[in-house]
Amino acid sequence: MDLIDRPSPNFDDRVLPVTMIVLHYTGMPDCQSALDRMTSPEAKVSAHYCIDEDGTVYQLVDEAKRAWHAGKSYWRGVTDINSASVGIEIVNPGHEFGYRDFPDEQVAALIPLLSSIKERHGVGRGNVVGHSDIAPARKDDPGELFPWDALADRRLALPSPTRDLMDPFWTDAGFFLALDRFGYDVSDPHKAVIAFQRRFRPATIDGIVDGQCRAKLLSLLLPRPQ
Repeated sequence: MDLIDRPSPNFDDRVLPVTMIVLHYTGMPDCQSALDRMTSPEAKVSAHYCIDEDGTVYQLVDEAKRAWHAGKSYWRGVTDINSASVGIEIVNPGHEFGYRDFPDEQVAALIPLLSSIKERHGVGRGNVVGHSDIAPARKDDPGELFPWDALADRRLALPSPTRDLMDPFWTDAGFFLALDRFGYDVSDPHKAVIAFQRRFRPATIDGIVDGQCRAKLLSLLLPRPQ
């Protein structure tokens, strides 16, 4: 695929192998604003790639290097997620500037990029995550409008379970134990539930542990036949 080089000075050396891919929205008015910020030495933020709404893909940091996109975050025991991940910023104004659907052209550009990164590094579907998954207390992106189903249909991300769901009737404490086991930071339980809902049940994001949340989480934890 065609990439436009837009080098950022904001990177350093990895100390971990790549085991995950983190998807963000830029949360800025337009692509140029996001690119300017991610290439400014003063901002001290970056990502490996940025995808404009028209499908143009920019490369800012070489995948061999550690971009600065995750901040304080956690997933499945890893705390230096910048070191262990490839970061993709997807242009969208976000909740602050007028959150909207992600255009088809943008998603069509993301799919081959994500597929190539995933294959290159052997990243499992469960480690293709949103920024809100790894930093539930701080972040909302890429948000409830992000088309995770389009990625799941191509085996690029985990699908939201919909079949044969069974409520295990865990206590809330049991649910948070299971959510921690799945990979989330549950130190802020309410925000952790919201992040889980935003990712796996975006139709209702209320931070309340209910039977559907429990059933979906149980299904995600159960082993699947190959």
